[in-house]
Amino acid sequence: LLGGGTGFVGTALTQLLRSRGHEVTHVSRQRGKDRISWEELSRSGLPPCDAVVNLAGENVLNPFRRWGDAFCREVISSRVETTRIMAKAIADAEQPPHAWVLVTGVGYYRPSPTAEYTEDSPGGDFDFFSRLVSSWEAAAVIPGSPARGVVVRSGVVLGRGGGAISQMLWPFRLGLGGPLGSGLQPFPWIHIRDLAGIVCHALESECLQGILNGVSPSSPATSSGIFAQEFAAALGRPALLPVPAWAVRAIFGAERAIMLLEGQRVVPKHTLESGYHFIFPELSEALKDIVA
Repeated sequence: LLGGGTGFVGTALTQLLRSRGHEVTHVSRQRGKDRISWEELSRSGLPPCDAVVNLAGENVLNPFRRWGDAFCREVISSRVETTRIMAKAIADAEQPPHAWVLVTGVGYYRPSPTAEYTEDSPGGDFDFFSRLVSSWEAAAVIPGSPARGVVVRSGVVLGRGGGAISQMLWPFRLGLGGPLGSGLQPFPWIHIRDLAGIVCHALESECLQGILNGVSPSSPATSSGIFAQEFAAALGRPALLPVPAWAVRAIFGAERAIMLLEGQRVVPKHTLESGYHFIFPELSEALKDIVA
């Protein structure tokens, strides 16, 4: 059972799971084929299933939405409320699923140009996004549940046809791309096939539980400036025009701009220890695959 299954990551995960012989039912706003609604899930409870995954969440960096109280409430409820509905359905199920996987974000860790964070590092209580991740993950906790709980904290998801790349593609194709702000800030990233792969790995590994960082192994060495250079190189274009910090703040608002102008060096320590093998550990290969 997959919440947020029709989104960018959800579509990739659905394809991967089905290719591996799993049946997938989506939870979305409307009912349909292989779909139930959120209202139906909260009213009628969990349909029979082996595992539950929640990827639901309004796009925080939607440039067409002004950052204000109404949008903040949507960002929170699309994550925390959907997670709470799923957790309650799992807790109340006569036949609980074996696994319960939630995908959150590396915004849990405090931005820093130098600190490196593993899954054991503290965080979660210093700004809007860290508190959001804390309440999101807290909503998933089901005391005494037999379902294995796994939380994947994702970096910036890179893939074709959606996510961060879709917003950056045209400026870079036109030779107008460049680093955001100083370009020195860390840029925690992951290829969409690896994020879907980690979730699938978490579902299929019967002993796996706890926190997994969903970032590439080379991500701690990637800055915003390096990303801009590699992306431009993959497109055969220059990356000469930095986007000044004031412009990023003007477009996204001060709170959201932090996500783009500051970053975290995040290490996928437990993810690698769990036996997951990254398809795209290196940025240049990941970008070549996406823009090919």
